[in-house]
Amino acid sequence: MFGNKEKRIKYLGFNDFWFAFVGIIILSFITDYLFSKSFFRFPLAEAIISWSVSLFFTICNWFIIRKVIILLRIKYPSFSDVGKRLVLLSIAIISTVLLVDFIGNKFLSFIFSKNYNAQSSSLILLPVIIISTMTMAIYEAIYYYIRLKKSIIEKEQAKQVMVQAELDTLRNQAQPHFLFNTLNTLRDIIDQNPKEDAKEFVDKLSNVYRFILESGNANLTPLREELKFAQSYIHIQSERFGENLKTNWSIPKNSLDLMIVPMSLQLLLENAIKHNVISKAKPLVINIDIENNFLIVSNKIQPKSTQLPSTKVGLKNIEKRYRLISGKSIKIENDGANFRVSVPLLKVTDQNN
Repeated sequence: MFGNKEKRIKYLGFNDFWFAFVGIIILSFITDYLFSKSFFRFPLAEAIISWSVSLFFTICNWFIIRKVIILLRIKYPSFSDVGKRLVLLSIAIISTVLLVDFIGNKFLSFIFSKNYNAQSSSLILLPVIIISTMTMAIYEAIYYYIRLKKSIIEKEQAKQVMVQAELDTLRNQAQPHFLFNTLNTLRDIIDQNPKEDAKEFVDKLSNVYRFILESGNANLTPLREELKFAQSYIHIQSERFGENLKTNWSIPKNSLDLMIVPMSLQLLLENAIKHNVISKAKPLVINIDIENNFLIVSNKIQPKSTQLPSTKVGLKNIEKRYRLISGKSIKIENDGANFRVSVPLLKVTDQNN
């Protein structure tokens, strides 16, 4: 197990090679000092031999307890089992130190016969138990930290998957909504105009859908691209309303690289067209401006006497997507005479992580 890096990382949470190596050396010197003070009492050669005995005990203690840690983590892996694991580990540390000391001394006595004097006592073993407990607590602390960090990352990833799924749903919701309204427009053109006009409309509509396909699964798109899409949409609507539909575009060039939720401008334009009278007597003027990094779409309210069936997608769809992507909200103002919607223009860094 010690030689397998992947298993060390899997069960311990980190590669403990150097931690174990350095820890064993340090603990062996501490144990030697507690037991015999070899380097203060003997010549160097004898001191090294005496220290090697402490090294032997330290290696046995370390790897037995380390093995117990791994077995406990396999048997009790969850956060709810931390208390149980620590209690069992404490018992294992005490038992291991006492057992290794007893068996080790018997083994060394057998090898060295009368030349070996065991110096163990409860007063000396107690510091060894405490030091071993503190050392193994480092293993547990590192493991707990890594598991906690991993758990937080997994929760965030799960949250991101859920948010992305909701965004995908909203994006896919907006596209059929657009299709529904453009098909209504196509129906009106077929009813009122020659077939050639309908064919031209379909050609322009295909260009618009090319933009939708190219935008793919993007959560944000540059304003310059959204403007091309929105202007193509207005061009299509002009086939239906002619000079009765007017748009005033006031977009500074330095704003074109800012980001916007795809199809949001088109949905706002569509919302204005859908809910207002557009006629020769009452032409609809839609203003598209930018103020303080907000794209603003406004128009005079010209309510229809009869409203078309609403899919209730437009503004709610935009609001939800902005909230999920950036945490920012759109602003809706209605004073009874004018209707105004402001949507934030974003930077790529404004997206929620």
